[in-house]
Amino acid sequence: MDYKGRMSRLRDAMGRERLDVVLITHLPNIRYLCGFTGSAGVLLVAPKPTFFTDGRYAEQGAAEVVGAKVVIVKGAALIAAAKQIGKIKKSIVGIEAEHLSVSSGDALAEVLPKGIRLKATRGMVETLRMIKEPAEIDIMREAIDLGCELLPAAFKAIRPGEPEVRVAAEIEYAARKNAAEGMSFETIVASGPRSALPHGVASAAAIAAKGFVVLDFGVILHGYCSDMTRTVHVGAASQDERDLYRAVLDAQMSAVSACLPGAKLGDVDAAARDVLKHSKLDKYFTHSTGHGVGLEIHEPPRLAQGQKEVLRPGMVITIEPGVYLAGKCGIRIEDVVAITESGYELLTSAKKELIEI
Repeated sequence: MDYKGRMSRLRDAMGRERLDVVLITHLPNIRYLCGFTGSAGVLLVAPKPTFFTDGRYAEQGAAEVVGAKVVIVKGAALIAAAKQIGKIKKSIVGIEAEHLSVSSGDALAEVLPKGIRLKATRGMVETLRMIKEPAEIDIMREAIDLGCELLPAAFKAIRPGEPEVRVAAEIEYAARKNAAEGMSFETIVASGPRSALPHGVASAAAIAAKGFVVLDFGVILHGYCSDMTRTVHVGAASQDERDLYRAVLDAQMSAVSACLPGAKLGDVDAAARDVLKHSKLDKYFTHSTGHGVGLEIHEPPRLAQGQKEVLRPGMVITIEPGVYLAGKCGIRIEDVVAITESGYELLTSAKKELIEI
Protein backbone atom coordinates (compact mmCIF):
# COMPACT_ATOMS: atom_id res chain seq x y z
CA MET A 1 0.00 0.00 0.00
CA ASP A 2 1.16 3.53 -0.78
CA TYR A 3 1.33 4.86 2.80
CA LYS A 4 3.82 7.55 1.82
CA GLY A 5 1.52 8.85 -0.91
CA ARG A 6 -1.48 8.76 1.41
CA MET A 7 0.33 10.78 4.05
CA SER A 8 1.47 13.28 1.42
CA ARG A 9 -2.10 13.76 0.20
CA LEU A 10 -3.29 14.22 3.77
CA ARG A 11 -0.65 16.91 4.33
CA ASP A 12 -1.94 18.68 1.22
CA ALA A 13 -5.44 18.59 2.70
CA MET A 14 -4.11 19.87 6.02
CA GLY A 15 -2.54 22.78 4.19
CA ARG A 16 -5.86 23.67 2.59
CA GLU A 17 -7.51 23.54 6.02
CA ARG A 18 -4.65 25.53 7.59
CA LEU A 19 -3.92 22.83 10.15
CA ASP A 20 -0.55 22.43 11.86
CA VAL A 21 -1.18 18.88 13.06
CA VAL A 22 -4.04 16.37 12.97
CA LEU A 23 -5.10 13.74 15.49
CA ILE A 24 -6.43 10.64 13.75
CA THR A 25 -8.60 8.60 16.11
CA HIS A 26 -10.85 6.62 13.73
CA LEU A 27 -9.27 3.18 13.45
CA PRO A 28 -10.03 2.63 9.72
CA ASN A 29 -8.35 5.96 8.98
CA ILE A 30 -5.36 4.98 11.11
CA ARG A 31 -5.09 1.71 9.20
CA TYR A 32 -5.31 3.57 5.90
CA LEU A 33 -2.54 6.01 6.80
CA CYS A 34 -0.01 3.77 8.55
CA GLY A 35 -1.13 0.12 8.36
CA PHE A 36 -2.01 -0.56 12.00
CA THR A 37 -4.81 -3.14 12.29
CA GLY A 38 -5.29 -3.25 16.07
CA SER A 39 -8.19 -1.91 18.12
CA ALA A 40 -6.58 0.91 20.10
CA GLY A 41 -4.35 3.78 19.12
CA VAL A 42 -4.01 7.40 18.03
CA LEU A 43 -2.00 8.70 15.09
CA LEU A 44 -0.54 12.19 15.43
CA VAL A 45 0.16 13.60 11.97
CA ALA A 46 2.81 16.21 12.68
CA PRO A 47 6.17 17.11 11.12
CA LYS A 48 7.29 13.74 12.51
CA PRO A 49 4.23 11.44 12.62
CA THR A 50 3.83 9.42 15.82
CA PHE A 51 1.55 6.50 16.58
CA PHE A 52 0.54 6.02 20.22
CA THR A 53 -0.82 2.74 21.57
CA ASP A 54 -0.64 0.59 24.68
CA GLY A 55 1.46 -2.41 25.66
CA ARG A 56 -0.92 -4.94 24.16
CA TYR A 57 0.15 -3.76 20.71
CA ALA A 58 3.88 -3.23 21.19
CA GLU A 59 4.87 -6.11 18.93
CA GLN A 60 2.03 -5.60 16.47
CA GLY A 61 2.67 -1.87 16.19
CA ALA A 62 6.38 -2.43 15.51
CA ALA A 63 5.53 -4.95 12.79
CA GLU A 64 2.70 -3.06 11.08
CA VAL A 65 3.13 0.69 11.40
CA VAL A 66 4.72 2.38 8.39
CA GLY A 67 5.88 6.00 8.25
CA ALA A 68 5.37 6.86 11.92
CA LYS A 69 7.28 6.41 15.15
CA VAL A 70 5.56 3.95 17.52
CA VAL A 71 5.25 5.04 21.15
CA ILE A 72 3.91 2.65 23.78
CA VAL A 73 2.06 4.39 26.62
CA LYS A 74 0.63 3.23 29.94
CA GLY A 75 -2.26 5.66 30.04
CA ALA A 76 -4.64 6.94 27.39
CA ALA A 77 -3.08 7.23 23.94
CA LEU A 78 -5.07 10.40 23.24
CA ILE A 79 -3.62 12.15 26.29
CA ALA A 80 -0.09 11.07 25.36
CA ALA A 81 -0.63 12.51 21.88
CA ALA A 82 -1.90 15.78 23.40
CA LYS A 83 1.22 16.08 25.53
CA GLN A 84 3.36 15.53 22.45
CA ILE A 85 1.53 18.37 20.70
CA GLY A 86 2.43 20.63 23.60
CA LYS A 87 6.10 19.83 23.09
CA ILE A 88 6.16 20.61 19.36
CA LYS A 89 4.30 23.91 19.93
CA LYS A 90 1.88 23.78 17.01
CA SER A 91 -1.13 26.05 17.37
CA ILE A 92 -3.98 24.61 15.25
CA VAL A 93 -4.86 20.96 15.85
CA GLY A 94 -7.34 19.16 13.64
CA ILE A 95 -9.60 16.54 15.20
CA GLU A 96 -11.93 14.06 13.53
CA ALA A 97 -15.19 15.60 14.70
CA GLU A 98 -17.31 12.69 13.47
CA HIS A 99 -15.31 10.15 15.45
CA LEU A 100 -14.14 11.89 18.64
CA SER A 101 -16.58 11.84 21.55
CA VAL A 102 -17.44 15.00 23.46
CA SER A 103 -15.82 13.61 26.62
CA SER A 104 -12.61 12.78 24.75
CA GLY A 105 -12.60 16.23 23.20
CA ASP A 106 -12.99 17.79 26.63
CA ALA A 107 -10.15 15.67 28.03
CA LEU A 108 -7.97 16.69 25.10
CA ALA A 109 -8.69 20.38 25.62
CA GLU A 110 -7.76 20.13 29.30
CA VAL A 111 -4.33 18.70 28.53
CA LEU A 112 -3.34 20.95 25.65
CA PRO A 113 -1.39 24.10 26.58
CA LYS A 114 -3.06 27.50 26.29
CA GLY A 115 -2.91 29.02 22.83
CA ILE A 116 -3.49 25.74 21.03
CA ARG A 117 -6.80 25.64 19.20
CA LEU A 118 -8.79 22.55 18.27
CA LYS A 119 -10.39 22.67 14.83
CA ALA A 120 -13.06 20.19 13.78
CA THR A 121 -12.51 18.35 10.51
CA ARG A 122 -15.05 16.18 8.72
CA GLY A 123 -14.26 13.46 6.24
CA MET A 124 -10.72 14.61 5.51
CA VAL A 125 -9.23 11.11 5.42
CA GLU A 126 -12.44 9.52 4.14
CA THR A 127 -12.26 11.80 1.10
CA LEU A 128 -8.82 10.40 0.33
CA ARG A 129 -10.10 6.87 0.82
CA MET A 130 -12.76 7.32 -1.89
CA ILE A 131 -10.13 6.79 -4.58
CA LYS A 132 -8.78 3.26 -4.25
CA GLU A 133 -5.29 2.23 -5.27
CA PRO A 134 -4.97 -0.73 -7.67
CA ALA A 135 -3.78 -2.90 -4.78
CA GLU A 136 -6.92 -2.06 -2.81
CA ILE A 137 -9.16 -2.94 -5.74
CA ASP A 138 -7.33 -6.24 -6.16
CA ILE A 139 -8.09 -7.12 -2.53
CA MET A 140 -11.70 -6.06 -2.89
CA ARG A 141 -12.07 -8.12 -6.04
CA GLU A 142 -10.86 -11.14 -4.04
CA ALA A 143 -13.31 -10.38 -1.21
CA ILE A 144 -16.20 -9.97 -3.64
CA ASP A 145 -15.33 -13.24 -5.37
CA LEU A 146 -15.37 -14.97 -2.00
CA GLY A 147 -18.80 -13.50 -1.29
CA CYS A 148 -20.11 -14.82 -4.59
CA GLU A 149 -18.79 -18.28 -3.73
CA LEU A 150 -21.05 -18.36 -0.66
CA LEU A 151 -24.28 -18.28 -2.64
CA PRO A 152 -24.53 -22.08 -3.16
CA ALA A 153 -24.41 -22.58 0.62
CA ALA A 154 -27.16 -20.00 1.01
CA PHE A 155 -29.36 -21.56 -1.67
CA LYS A 156 -28.91 -25.00 -0.16
CA ALA A 157 -29.96 -23.75 3.28
CA ILE A 158 -33.13 -22.02 2.07
CA ARG A 159 -36.00 -24.38 2.77
CA PRO A 160 -39.59 -23.63 3.84
CA GLY A 161 -39.81 -23.73 7.63
CA GLU A 162 -36.09 -23.17 8.24
CA PRO A 163 -35.37 -20.16 10.47
CA GLU A 164 -33.76 -17.23 8.69
CA VAL A 165 -30.97 -17.24 11.26
CA ARG A 166 -30.01 -20.78 10.23
CA VAL A 167 -29.61 -19.66 6.63
CA ALA A 168 -27.46 -16.76 7.86
CA ALA A 169 -25.42 -19.19 9.95
CA GLU A 170 -24.69 -21.37 6.91
CA ILE A 171 -23.54 -18.32 4.96
CA GLU A 172 -21.28 -17.16 7.78
CA TYR A 173 -19.89 -20.63 8.44
CA ALA A 174 -19.03 -21.03 4.76
CA ALA A 175 -17.38 -17.60 4.84
CA ARG A 176 -15.14 -18.57 7.74
CA LYS A 177 -14.26 -21.90 6.15
CA ASN A 178 -13.12 -19.98 3.10
CA ALA A 179 -10.78 -17.72 5.12
CA ALA A 180 -12.98 -14.65 5.59
CA GLU A 181 -11.85 -12.55 8.56
CA GLY A 182 -15.48 -11.81 9.40
CA MET A 183 -18.69 -10.48 7.94
CA SER A 184 -18.91 -6.91 6.68
CA PHE A 185 -22.19 -6.36 8.57
CA GLU A 186 -25.00 -8.32 10.18
CA THR A 187 -26.23 -10.77 7.56
CA ILE A 188 -29.66 -10.02 6.11
CA VAL A 189 -31.96 -12.94 5.35
CA ALA A 190 -35.53 -11.73 4.96
CA SER A 191 -38.30 -14.04 3.71
CA GLY A 192 -41.88 -13.54 2.60
CA PRO A 193 -43.44 -10.33 3.98
CA ARG A 194 -40.18 -9.62 5.86
CA SER A 195 -38.42 -9.20 2.53
CA ALA A 196 -40.14 -5.80 2.41
CA LEU A 197 -37.84 -4.64 5.24
CA PRO A 198 -34.80 -3.05 3.56
CA HIS A 199 -32.62 -3.95 6.54
CA GLY A 200 -34.41 -7.10 7.63
CA VAL A 201 -31.56 -8.85 9.43
CA ALA A 202 -31.97 -12.59 9.88
CA SER A 203 -34.53 -13.46 12.52
CA ALA A 204 -36.11 -16.54 14.07
CA ALA A 205 -38.92 -16.28 11.52
CA ALA A 206 -39.29 -19.33 9.27
CA ILE A 207 -38.60 -19.20 5.56
CA ALA A 208 -42.00 -18.85 3.93
CA ALA A 209 -43.43 -21.73 1.91
CA LYS A 210 -43.54 -19.45 -1.10
CA GLY A 211 -42.23 -16.02 -1.96
CA PHE A 212 -39.11 -13.88 -2.20
CA VAL A 213 -36.07 -14.18 0.07
CA VAL A 214 -33.59 -11.27 0.20
CA LEU A 215 -29.99 -12.24 0.93
CA ASP A 216 -27.66 -9.32 1.68
CA PHE A 217 -24.20 -10.06 3.07
CA GLY A 218 -20.53 -9.33 2.73
CA VAL A 219 -17.18 -10.61 3.94
CA ILE A 220 -14.01 -8.97 5.18
CA LEU A 221 -10.75 -10.06 3.58
CA HIS A 222 -7.42 -8.41 4.37
CA GLY A 223 -9.40 -5.65 6.05
CA TYR A 224 -11.59 -4.81 3.04
CA CYS A 225 -15.33 -5.37 2.78
CA SER A 226 -17.49 -6.90 0.11
CA ASP A 227 -21.23 -6.31 -0.27
CA MET A 228 -23.82 -8.14 -2.34
CA THR A 229 -27.58 -8.65 -2.44
CA ARG A 230 -29.45 -11.33 -4.31
CA THR A 231 -33.17 -12.04 -4.14
CA VAL A 232 -34.43 -15.54 -4.82
CA HIS A 233 -37.92 -17.03 -4.88
CA VAL A 234 -39.11 -20.10 -2.97
CA GLY A 235 -41.36 -22.07 -5.29
CA ALA A 236 -42.55 -20.98 -8.71
CA ALA A 237 -42.93 -17.22 -9.09
CA SER A 238 -46.13 -15.79 -10.52
CA GLN A 239 -46.05 -13.60 -13.62
CA ASP A 240 -46.63 -10.51 -11.46
CA GLU A 241 -43.66 -11.48 -9.28
CA ARG A 242 -41.52 -12.06 -12.34
CA ASP A 243 -42.49 -8.64 -13.71
CA LEU A 244 -41.65 -7.03 -10.38
CA TYR A 245 -38.26 -8.72 -10.29
CA ARG A 246 -37.57 -7.75 -13.90
CA ALA A 247 -38.31 -4.11 -13.13
CA VAL A 248 -35.77 -4.07 -10.29
CA LEU A 249 -33.19 -5.87 -12.40
CA ASP A 250 -33.67 -3.41 -15.27
CA ALA A 251 -33.28 -0.51 -12.83
CA GLN A 252 -30.13 -2.01 -11.40
CA MET A 253 -28.58 -2.63 -14.79
CA SER A 254 -29.50 0.88 -15.93
CA ALA A 255 -27.71 2.38 -12.92
CA VAL A 256 -24.67 0.17 -13.48
CA SER A 257 -24.50 1.32 -17.10
CA ALA A 258 -24.54 4.94 -15.91
CA CYS A 259 -21.38 4.44 -13.82
CA LEU A 260 -19.01 6.39 -16.03
CA PRO A 261 -16.18 8.69 -14.96
CA GLY A 262 -17.52 12.24 -14.78
CA ALA A 263 -21.14 11.18 -14.21
CA LYS A 264 -22.90 12.89 -11.33
CA LEU A 265 -23.82 10.59 -8.45
CA GLY A 266 -27.37 11.93 -8.55
CA ASP A 267 -27.64 10.97 -12.23
CA VAL A 268 -26.69 7.36 -11.45
CA ASP A 269 -29.41 7.32 -8.79
CA ALA A 270 -31.86 8.80 -11.30
CA ALA A 271 -31.01 6.10 -13.85
CA ALA A 272 -32.43 3.50 -11.46
CA ARG A 273 -35.44 5.56 -10.38
CA ASP A 274 -36.45 6.46 -13.92
CA VAL A 275 -36.75 2.79 -14.85
CA LEU A 276 -38.89 2.06 -11.81
CA LYS A 277 -41.01 5.12 -12.54
CA HIS A 278 -42.08 3.60 -15.87
CA SER A 279 -43.56 0.70 -13.90
CA LYS A 280 -45.01 3.06 -11.23
CA LEU A 281 -42.73 1.47 -8.66
CA ASP A 282 -40.44 4.40 -7.87
CA LYS A 283 -42.35 5.29 -4.69
CA TYR A 284 -41.46 1.87 -3.31
CA PHE A 285 -37.72 2.50 -3.72
CA THR A 286 -37.08 4.04 -0.31
CA HIS A 287 -33.30 4.33 0.02
CA SER A 288 -30.33 5.60 -1.96
CA THR A 289 -28.98 3.68 -4.94
CA GLY A 290 -25.58 2.96 -3.44
CA HIS A 291 -22.54 3.91 -1.42
CA GLY A 292 -18.79 3.62 -1.36
CA VAL A 293 -17.22 0.52 0.16
CA GLY A 294 -13.68 -0.32 1.26
CA LEU A 295 -12.15 -0.55 4.72
CA GLU A 296 -15.68 0.12 5.96
CA ILE A 297 -18.93 -1.19 4.58
CA HIS A 298 -20.35 2.32 4.18
CA GLU A 299 -17.94 4.96 2.91
CA PRO A 300 -18.25 8.07 0.77
CA PRO A 301 -19.46 8.70 -1.83
CA ARG A 302 -23.23 8.34 -1.47
CA LEU A 303 -25.28 7.74 -4.60
CA ALA A 304 -28.55 9.52 -3.91
CA GLN A 305 -30.97 12.04 -5.34
CA GLY A 306 -29.45 15.45 -5.94
CA GLN A 307 -25.84 14.46 -5.27
CA LYS A 308 -23.59 16.74 -7.34
CA GLU A 309 -20.25 14.98 -6.85
CA VAL A 310 -18.98 13.08 -9.87
CA LEU A 311 -17.61 9.59 -10.27
CA ARG A 312 -13.84 9.38 -10.61
CA PRO A 313 -11.52 6.52 -11.58
CA GLY A 314 -10.66 4.47 -8.51
CA MET A 315 -14.02 4.86 -6.78
CA VAL A 316 -15.61 1.57 -5.71
CA ILE A 317 -19.36 1.75 -5.16
CA THR A 318 -22.43 -0.40 -4.72
CA ILE A 319 -25.45 -0.27 -7.01
CA GLU A 320 -28.47 -1.61 -5.11
CA PRO A 321 -31.95 -0.38 -6.05
CA GLY A 322 -34.88 -2.15 -4.47
CA VAL A 323 -38.66 -2.22 -4.31
CA TYR A 324 -40.48 -2.85 -1.03
CA LEU A 325 -44.22 -3.53 -0.87
CA ALA A 326 -45.11 -3.41 2.83
CA GLY A 327 -46.71 -6.58 4.12
CA LYS A 328 -46.17 -8.35 0.81
CA CYS A 329 -42.63 -8.64 -0.50
CA GLY A 330 -39.39 -6.91 -1.32
CA ILE A 331 -36.67 -7.27 -3.95
CA ARG A 332 -33.16 -5.84 -4.00
CA ILE A 333 -30.25 -6.60 -6.35
CA GLU A 334 -26.78 -5.30 -5.52
CA ASP A 335 -23.39 -5.39 -7.21
CA VAL A 336 -20.08 -3.65 -6.55
CA VAL A 337 -18.63 -1.52 -9.37
CA ALA A 338 -15.15 -0.01 -9.76
CA ILE A 339 -14.88 3.17 -11.83
CA THR A 340 -12.10 3.07 -14.44
CA GLU A 341 -10.53 5.65 -16.73
CA SER A 342 -12.84 4.70 -19.60
CA GLY A 343 -15.91 3.29 -17.85
CA TYR A 344 -16.48 0.76 -15.11
CA GLU A 345 -15.62 -2.76 -14.04
CA LEU A 346 -18.39 -4.92 -12.60
CA LEU A 347 -16.65 -6.66 -9.70
CA THR A 348 -19.59 -8.89 -8.71
CA SER A 349 -19.76 -11.99 -10.89
CA ALA A 350 -22.81 -13.79 -9.44
CA LYS A 351 -25.71 -14.18 -11.85
CA LYS A 352 -28.70 -11.88 -11.41
CA GLU A 353 -31.49 -13.71 -13.22
CA LEU A 354 -34.35 -14.79 -10.95
CA ILE A 355 -33.58 -18.07 -9.21
CA GLU A 356 -36.44 -20.27 -8.02
CA ILE A 357 -35.66 -22.67 -5.17
